[in-house]
Amino acid sequence: MADRETLARVVSGDQRAFGELYDRLSGPLYSLAVRMLGDPTEAQDALQDAFLQIWRRAATYDADQSSVFSWAVLLTRSKVIDRLRARGRRLRVVVSSTDDDDAPTQSADASTTESAADTADRNEAAGRVRSILSKLPAEQREAIELAFFNDLTHHEIAAQLGQPLGTIKARIRRGLLKLRERIAV
Repeated sequence: MADRETLARVVSGDQRAFGELYDRLSGPLYSLAVRMLGDPTEAQDALQDAFLQIWRRAATYDADQSSVFSWAVLLTRSKVIDRLRARGRRLRVVVSSTDDDDAPTQSADASTTESAADTADRNEAAGRVRSILSKLPAEQREAIELAFFNDLTHHEIAAQLGQPLGTIKARIRRGLLKLRERIAV
């Protein structure tokens, strides 16, 4: 009940109430984020995003649907999932951009230790991707960078750039297709 009253004060713009809510909920929400992400720094960022959303969406809270804590857990979980998806997208782009269909596959017994040559190859490939990325049209490059390097969702990019969601999705898709095409050359 105290959380509901505190959140009601947050709705009216009470920063002190928001601080109280943060003090009460940040510990368990941070623990959830660390468990899901496995990275304390990224968990702090996700928690910050979640509390920003709590501040902005406090008026949408429905006491009949859940407790304040459960609502905050759902918002935090959503932000963590966004980060995990962004992490997966970045990994897929890097892997697909560095895949070589003609390269011999490693046997299951091969050492998994990365050699200096592997590191050099990976750095060279990353440099090549950065070079190709810099040659994309500005709108596509900006959308891709916001998605993959700033961990923003398509919705967040659309809001930040003031563009329709479909436009952002199309820019990212066209840009990724161009990246893939140019990397294959």
